[in-house]
Amino acid sequence: MKIAIIGTRGIPNNYGGFEQLAEYLSLGFLKKGHEVFVYNSSRHKFQEKKWNGINLIHQFDPEFILGTIGQFFYDFNCILNSRKHNFDAIINLGYTSSSIFLWLFSKKSNIITNMDGLEWKRSKYSKYVQRFLMFSERLAVKKSTMLVADSIAIQTYLFNKYNIKSHFIAYGACLFEKENPLILNSFNLNPFSYSMLIARMEPENNIEMILEGVVSSKSDNLFLVVGNYSNKFGAYLYSKFNFDKRIIFTGPIYDFETINNLRFFSNLYFHGHSVGGTNPSLLEAMGCKALICAHNNEFNMSVLGSNCYYFDSNKEVIKILDETNKSSEINQLFINNNYLNIKDNYSWEKIINQYENLIIK
Repeated sequence: MKIAIIGTRGIPNNYGGFEQLAEYLSLGFLKKGHEVFVYNSSRHKFQEKKWNGINLIHQFDPEFILGTIGQFFYDFNCILNSRKHNFDAIINLGYTSSSIFLWLFSKKSNIITNMDGLEWKRSKYSKYVQRFLMFSERLAVKKSTMLVADSIAIQTYLFNKYNIKSHFIAYGACLFEKENPLILNSFNLNPFSYSMLIARMEPENNIEMILEGVVSSKSDNLFLVVGNYSNKFGAYLYSKFNFDKRIIFTGPIYDFETINNLRFFSNLYFHGHSVGGTNPSLLEAMGCKALICAHNNEFNMSVLGSNCYYFDSNKEVIKILDETNKSSEINQLFINNNYLNIKDNYSWEKIINQYENLIIK
């Protein structure tokens, strides 16, 4: 079959979760004998027309000129171009800036839209933007051939709100098995002597709540904040918490070997995300045998079940930091259960097969 993947900045991945999904899906489809095309931003660092046998179609992306509004023009350019290729199926990753153009897709192509998370719930958006995102969500539901929910909670939401059945296909993750404590040397860290979080600096990721707990805790352990803090909220967090010498703002870390070793050798791994479906960084932490401390919400609970520590206040963060050690027997049980969960339910091989089965129905 002739399959296209649209809605990301492109591959090879150097940005985020949907790009990672596009990379794994395209490679998996190629191995299964499909002809695969991935749409790339004109600004992508990789400018060749093929990557590992996958066809890349670069389209003009004016986001660097227009800001966020540029994403709409980029999606428009990609969708318009897709009409020239007679694709059997187009996997549309996300709907935020593409749904108003979905009617432009060729009627000959099956459009499978991954609905991502509840974008309109993100507190960084104004009420007007939130209303537009709700409108975009309705359009995506109406104009797509099939819908994919990467979380049971999202699947339930779509059914309750729109009375429509979606297909649950989770995000994927790899099992980390090559730990190297020497990588900690460049951070002046010792194994299991620090805790950490990895997140975009946004209010709904509850970073402020977590760091308020760190500041008030009695623990002497260092705490790594991994993520780009150059935006407005990130700068606010840095100015508020940088006084505490235990808290280290590392900035973003893109090297997988480094970030996976940091996860593996952490004492506690905090995951504060509260909006969205199955979060890639959470699955990756589970696959790295991190001890998870997660914000108490339906999205995290649908993945972790009872195999973690939950919090929804800085007081609970304090209690976890002061009383929890990764090496205890119960915590090792949590870690092993999460690791097996990734192996059994979130392997990339399984995710690729599920998407392929959906396409060839």
